[in-house]
Amino acid sequence: MTTVAPAARAAQRAPRGAPARTGPTPGRVLVAEWTKLTSVRAHAWLALGTVVATAGTAYGLGLFVRPDDGRSGSWVVTSGFVLAQLGLLVLGALVGTSDHTTGTARTTFAAVPRRLPVLGAQVAVTAVAALVTAVLALGASYLATAAARAGDAPALDLAVPGASRALLGFVLASVAVALLGLALGALLRRPADALVTGMVLAVVGDQLLAANPGRVTDTIRALLPSSGARLTQDDAALAVLDAATRGPQLGVWGGGVVVGAWVLVVLGAAAYRLRRHDVR
Repeated sequence: MTTVAPAARAAQRAPRGAPARTGPTPGRVLVAEWTKLTSVRAHAWLALGTVVATAGTAYGLGLFVRPDDGRSGSWVVTSGFVLAQLGLLVLGALVGTSDHTTGTARTTFAAVPRRLPVLGAQVAVTAVAALVTAVLALGASYLATAAARAGDAPALDLAVPGASRALLGFVLASVAVALLGLALGALLRRPADALVTGMVLAVVGDQLLAANPGRVTDTIRALLPSSGARLTQDDAALAVLDAATRGPQLGVWGGGVVVGAWVLVVLGAAAYRLRRHDVR
């Protein structure tokens, strides 16, 4: 008497021509989130607007830079970060809140019951979108400030200590701001809440505290995610900032550590809420 293995019996019972069952693999979740991001035209227009606003700001500020005011050529190119971060923050917040604002959250997490792969895929696609946008914005700023750097503004000299790092820092800080917006959006689930909170943390809070310098306010400023803007400064500019502050001196990469910590903490809180709380 012959015995048939369980796997063989299952294969015999399976109807011929039936498609193989597949689950929500990480690759498919990633493709789905990328499709969500690229299928919304507003995201493309937002990225384009960020590039234009960044280049326009750098051009305008570059017109007022003189050789004796302490600014460097790298600062002229990266100065548009003051507006770039707003567009990237909005982009991240829209991605983080998209499932909750469109009412597709239940469908998404029914298809991916473990939920965290969705958040991981959103992090990946947001980082890629922010990276591409930041590189384009940096290139556009370089071209927009060419006339100013050929005139009174200092030329972009990569031999200046920290100049090449400042250009790289522009891209890294841009990605960090976009991921912070995503994390706030995934945590708070409402675009307005995420945007207001992000703007206070990344822009408004820093400006308000800068208007009232002191040991306490300078310490709080150093610990806000707005410290990520330090990545866009060369070594000489960072030395001036550290010499003027009464708070902790963060050094060259300290601002990157601070904003990176904020992204990880808020993403962790968003992941906890996603796993432990219901969605609507």
